[in-house]
Amino acid sequence: MADNPLISEIGEWLIDQALAEPDIVEMFEAVCQQLYAAGVPLARARLTWPTLHPLFQAETVLWLRGKPPELEQFRHQNERSEDFLKSPMHFMFEHNVSVLRRYLDGPNKLVDFPILEELIEQGMTDYLTIMTAFDSADTTKDSKAFGLLVAWSSDRPGGFSDDDVAALQKIQRRMAVAGKTAIQSRIAGNIVETYLGRQAGRQVLDGAIKRGDGQETQAVVWLSDLRDSTAMADTMAPDDYFDLLNHYYECTAGSAIKHGGEVLDFIGDAVLAIFPYQTEAEFPEAAKAATMALRESFSMREQVNDERTKDNKVPIRFGVGLNTGKVMFGNIGVAERLTFSVIGPTVNEVSRIETLTKAAEAHALVTSKIAANEPGAWVSTGKHRLVGVSQEIELFAPKAPKQNISADALKTKKEEGTRWVN
Repeated sequence: MADNPLISEIGEWLIDQALAEPDIVEMFEAVCQQLYAAGVPLARARLTWPTLHPLFQAETVLWLRGKPPELEQFRHQNERSEDFLKSPMHFMFEHNVSVLRRYLDGPNKLVDFPILEELIEQGMTDYLTIMTAFDSADTTKDSKAFGLLVAWSSDRPGGFSDDDVAALQKIQRRMAVAGKTAIQSRIAGNIVETYLGRQAGRQVLDGAIKRGDGQETQAVVWLSDLRDSTAMADTMAPDDYFDLLNHYYECTAGSAIKHGGEVLDFIGDAVLAIFPYQTEAEFPEAAKAATMALRESFSMREQVNDERTKDNKVPIRFGVGLNTGKVMFGNIGVAERLTFSVIGPTVNEVSRIETLTKAAEAHALVTSKIAANEPGAWVSTGKHRLVGVSQEIELFAPKAPKQNISADALKTKKEEGTRWVN
């Protein structure tokens, strides 16, 4: 079977994939289908690999004959799950085993892992797991460089033949070459999007890595800043302050990303984000996305502060400024150390607008163009002079929701300050 011309064709096809930029899910599906067409009695296969991602530790693709593949991502955990500890994968890591086979029927049947019982219920007769390392390092329980691990299963009576096993081992080595290309591409994408943002990351991966590379675009620009951060940094324990910062970033940066914004920078405890648009016809959607993100950020703050108050923790307070106009979006810095960000008068103005939220006693301020996109939701705070801007600019704050409230409660709120006011 290993010398089967169809198997050799699959191997050559995988080499071509390695020279391209394969999608690992689509590639694995194609390999399984081609192996089955070549006579290997595959019914089920699972491909697993480690990844570098702030949320996920590993990824896996499950292929079942006749069904589309399923991608699953496993989150980082402080402790390994019970399922993992009882899995063939853990056993292989612990004992430095590269090939593990279990017959699931016949005289040599051996069922020593819970997953094998599940496979028998699914009609599987043979189970073969092969680990292909990407380097020469030992594949141990602490290794993150094990490369690819594939669990191949058959439902044919008698399971895999010796030729089938040889073919799977041959193909997996070639698939590991193409898989390494695909995995490294995914990891590179994860890294640049994590540190630069989705749009900036794509531009960098597409080759925009020289100082000055970039473009002019229009955008709604968001700047949020944490209140009393200097005093809190001086008085709070480091762990408590980092906890507060991460809650703050979830409220602000998390909300901006959720609604399609591009977070470009964390400037100390400030968040700079943009909602780009190319034409005036696209502006209403960008403004709507930014204002939805703004509302969600303060709704999240309410929830977070409720929990923090219960735990006797310092509440989070911050202000947000929104502005719109042309920005330069691209690489700035020195050739040896660049950052992908936005610059221009629109960005300078939004910083001043956010600063005014303190004097205006408003949790957010936006320019007239943004307010006009949803006129019933904003109230003018009058005209203000921004540092470095010759003309005064009218700014708008969110209109307070109507509430039925008693006189005593109103007096208390005025004394304490409502959550909508910073």
